[in-house]
Amino acid sequence: MLPELLTVLAAAEAGGGPDLGKLIGQLLQYGVVGLIVVLLIVGVLVPKWAMNNLIVDKDGWRAAYETERDAHQATRQQLAAAQASAEVATEQGQAMVRLLEEFGHRPQTAPGSA
Repeated sequence: MLPELLTVLAAAEAGGGPDLGKLIGQLLQYGVVGLIVVLLIVGVLVPKWAMNNLIVDKDGWRAAYETERDAHQATRQQLAAAQASAEVATEQGQAMVRLLEEFGHRPQTAPGSA
């Protein structure tokens, strides 16, 4: 098998594309071992260590996503609380201006404002 495989690879390097059908046929003539090699090359079969690495990587990304999502939720809650606080302060200021106007005081504006 090795001389035939080297011949096919040499022909592929000479300018013509590799004859994948011939390569797969040569590997499949060896039965189950050839089938397993073809499935490994194609990517249908994956070694356990590679799959474990992918699972660990996936779990790491999921944990990072959930941490980031929780942080953004906390930020949104703080922004909502700050907005509510600003709205309360605005209402209190308007109520104070109305109260002072009822007592006959005119609000003073800062210099340079209309």
